[in-house]
Amino acid sequence: MADSRKFIENLSGAGKSIGVLTSGGDAQGMNAAVRAVVRMGIYVGAKVYFVHEGYQGMVDGGDNIKEASWESVSSMLQVGGTVIGSARCKDFRTHEGRLRAALNLVQRGITNLCVIGGDGSLTGANLFREEWSGLLDELVQSGQITEEASQTHSTLHIVGMVGSIDNDFCGTDMTIGTDSALHRIIEVVDAIMTTAQSHQRTFVLEVMGRHCGYLALVSALACGADWVLIPEMPPKDGWEEQMCHKLSENRADKKRLNIIIVAEGAIDHNNKPITTDLIKDLVVRCLGFDTRVTILGHVQRGGTPSAFDRILASRMGVEAVLALLEASPGTPACVVSLCGNQAVRVPLMECVQMTQEVQKAMDEKRFEEAVKLRGRSFENNLNTYKLLSHRKFDTEFPNSSFNVAVLNVGAPAAGMNAAVRSAIRVGITEGHTMFAVSDGFEGFYKGQIKEIKWGDVGGWTGQGGSLLGTKRTLPAKHIDKIAEQMSIHNINALLVIGGFEAFESLLQLVDARSRYEEFCVPMCMLPATISNNVAGTDFSIGADTSLNAIVETCDRIKQSASGTKRRVFIIETMGGYCGYLATVGGLAAGADAAYIYEEPFDIRDLQSNVEHLTEKMKTSIQRGLVLRNENCSENYTTDFIYQLYTEEGKGVFDCRKNVLGHMQQGGAPSPFDRNFGTKIAAKAMQWISKKLKEFYREGRVFANTEDSACLLGMRRRALVFQPVVQLKDETDFVHRIPKEQWWLRLRPLMKILAKYKTSYDVSDAGQLEHIVRPRAKDSSAI
Repeated sequence: MADSRKFIENLSGAGKSIGVLTSGGDAQGMNAAVRAVVRMGIYVGAKVYFVHEGYQGMVDGGDNIKEASWESVSSMLQVGGTVIGSARCKDFRTHEGRLRAALNLVQRGITNLCVIGGDGSLTGANLFREEWSGLLDELVQSGQITEEASQTHSTLHIVGMVGSIDNDFCGTDMTIGTDSALHRIIEVVDAIMTTAQSHQRTFVLEVMGRHCGYLALVSALACGADWVLIPEMPPKDGWEEQMCHKLSENRADKKRLNIIIVAEGAIDHNNKPITTDLIKDLVVRCLGFDTRVTILGHVQRGGTPSAFDRILASRMGVEAVLALLEASPGTPACVVSLCGNQAVRVPLMECVQMTQEVQKAMDEKRFEEAVKLRGRSFENNLNTYKLLSHRKFDTEFPNSSFNVAVLNVGAPAAGMNAAVRSAIRVGITEGHTMFAVSDGFEGFYKGQIKEIKWGDVGGWTGQGGSLLGTKRTLPAKHIDKIAEQMSIHNINALLVIGGFEAFESLLQLVDARSRYEEFCVPMCMLPATISNNVAGTDFSIGADTSLNAIVETCDRIKQSASGTKRRVFIIETMGGYCGYLATVGGLAAGADAAYIYEEPFDIRDLQSNVEHLTEKMKTSIQRGLVLRNENCSENYTTDFIYQLYTEEGKGVFDCRKNVLGHMQQGGAPSPFDRNFGTKIAAKAMQWISKKLKEFYREGRVFANTEDSACLLGMRRRALVFQPVVQLKDETDFVHRIPKEQWWLRLRPLMKILAKYKTSYDVSDAGQLEHIVRPRAKDSSAI
């Protein structure tokens, strides 16, 4: 059978020129996207031009349009905003302005544009493309360009990337800048919580989002806010009393503070604005609580991009260049975006029309439709928030209260507590009695099991580590005692949150079902490990927080070399045998190399890396960053690599080494981990309820099928429940890693962006897809 795969080696950009510009409001991560476009463009042999100051620079021409070099995008990755500048441009809205822009592009041979901006910027780009041949005809008639030039540059290709902190663009799950903006918001909320706690205050926070409530909604989920107001879901009449009732109820439940989050575009059912001052006056008048208002403003746009945004922007930038290389005259302008964890290309105008339809639906008070049009990710966030915000006891099991136990297993991972809180509250809402097990299976066999109530998990989302306590102990050693405890407490279902040990534990419990009926109950596992080494899921709770810790440290370390010059840093990361942290951390921090167990290397590879760095030191970029996974090789240790580089680099560069250690496991969870943990735990509890109903026969629960013990994981585009028994074949138990890992496909990206020639399989690159109209409930999305 012929190999149908496509490789980057067969795509050439020779003779092509690409212009890259950032337009509209700035967003963190735009620079990472610019860097990726420039380097990928140069890599395939194209010329790449910076268009400074957005469309204004394109209209003004001159020095605003400059050819970019490999070194010119060095050190951009960790900088917020956009280095090449952005401006709102009135001139480009006029025909005359677009004519000047066309002339400037043709003079430099640019017929490929990569536009990074919001929907306004992308709509402008599409109009420009539609007018292109007409504009060239005008330029020929006025004698400004020749007929030949008009023929050579007859088609303008456009690829967009959405840079917007609001995440207000339909057709993409995450826009560049959204995750970083959430980081800023959560940092502020965490800081405010400590002062609010001290004084028993209520804080009303206004976050950005004039037309879109995404930031408000997700930050409310991530910090467990008492109330959230967003434009897509105006509160029902009488909301004022409801809100005040909820605030006072929470205070009565030992909670010393209240947080209310308001999107700047929040409205009521009559489309009248709901302002922070209005809410403050309401709380003071009705409850007499000490209330303060904080408006976050432009803080949300600022600061360094998060690891997620750097990776998203780098992946999208490379994908944009591929899309431009593959474009033919008939290809519509497209947007490269992310769906779940997969890069996709969607027609630009379909996205823009859908985005405009959301606004139209809101203007016409069709709010439920507006939420659906926003996309499945937004809708799921909203449903999870609703699920967690009300204690309702209209359960489907009126006569039977099931007992569900929750425990953490393995090493701590940030976000575990958010998952536990979500599971407990959704469980209570579903009518179950929830039990918390301390210290994993060790606590289980010792009987450290107690009922846990709604108020016991208040304020847990922002806490790092594991508040329940966690141990690596597996159940097999104490299986009889654990069965006994299951019987004593009459546990009808288990939710296990943890890493590889949690996976092994579930397999052992399933194996013990034939001997102990106590384990014939529904069991679900949520992957929570910084190493991200569990089969059946692309992401694990805790890995994003850990990546951010690595990237932040690498930024500091790189900066320390800015004065000394000619220095190479060897940094050791955690992860066991799994190279996820080293690889993805390397991509986000701009590393020159990352050594991992999954990609064997020998002394010749080390030698070529040293030579590559020696060449690099001759340019203006006089520093290097090398990441090494802790178990990548038994003999090529961090010390060995450090000594080799030191010896070989004598007279050219000096070396330093750094072992990051347990700082990768600590810290407050990132917004992604809080949100991911909260959503998958809520989904798992709903699955447990369904299974309990399914397996309830003659007064007891009996579940003995493969599909009654599952792992809930994120697979490409959806959240999937997979029987743990079936995941056995996908796992390498000796090295505690999955046999196939999606992120290995990101390794060539890291190498290309570090100027290595490499083979890159692009057959998986995004195909052009159409936006699917929202249909009946699809709850598999994340």
